[in-house]
Amino acid sequence: MDDAATVVGHVSAATPAQDGGTAMLTTAVDVVRRALASASVQQGRAYRLAAVGAGAAGVVDRRTGTIVAASDSFHKWAGFPLADELRAAFGVPAVVENDVNAFVQGERRFGAVQGYDDVLGVTLGTGVGGALVLGGELYAGPNGAAGEIGHVPGFGDLPCSCGRTGHLETLASGRSIAARYLERTDDGRPASVTAADVAARARAGDARAAAVFEDAGRAIGQAAVMVATLIDVTHVVIGGGLIGAWDLLEPALKTEISAEPPVSDQPVVVTPGTLGARAVAIGAAVACLPRVGTGPA
Repeated sequence: MDDAATVVGHVSAATPAQDGGTAMLTTAVDVVRRALASASVQQGRAYRLAAVGAGAAGVVDRRTGTIVAASDSFHKWAGFPLADELRAAFGVPAVVENDVNAFVQGERRFGAVQGYDDVLGVTLGTGVGGALVLGGELYAGPNGAAGEIGHVPGFGDLPCSCGRTGHLETLASGRSIAARYLERTDDGRPASVTAADVAARARAGDARAAAVFEDAGRAIGQAAVMVATLIDVTHVVIGGGLIGAWDLLEPALKTEISAEPPVSDQPVVVTPGTLGARAVAIGAAVACLPRVGTGPA
């Protein structure tokens, strides 16, 4: 992204989440270098790196850019000083945001919730993440964990990736959707079925698969109404890998938010993001703009 907030290049790579912080850093550094080179070729001009932004899974100390806590999906990630390592690698300022914080900033600047000052962002992937924008500003909270809707309790007694039980994530993440489906079938080990497989079976008429998505959509709707009631935020944008199954999640979700409106009696509006897989990277770049001087970045 340049200093006019125009995306000038894009490169993607798989995240080596189980290989540790150093491996993820190496991948990130490679992606940034390739994106910079790609932008220069595509735009026909040389770009210099003015700042680097990262959207990172887990709880992030926004002051230091260190990963404070992470789920078991990310090996040796908690405690990793990501901003320091990025500064050392590139010699420019580095900004690290929680990935869902970055997602909601991207969608608010360029995507589905442009113009809204109070927004809940939710990502549905391996886990369930959340982030809040209040009064036009990202609200991370004093401990950097505000908006973590995936770890709201009260959704049964199944084990969560964080080590506790009954969180929203146990019903609404990709991993949990596969697990909940397997509990209803004899399809073998959890690794043998993915959420995408369950979605395909639901669309093919498998009632058990459809019921798993209905349960997930209902739970997401309940959580959205809880947030709307507690802090009066009624606009929700949803992204992440599971958004490809939005057609299976949406009916039960919308039924739930219609049946239980918040005390304000304002409708809760839930919409899928429009930036797709680029939302986190775009939001992380947006977070860098205050640190960028004149000239392309």
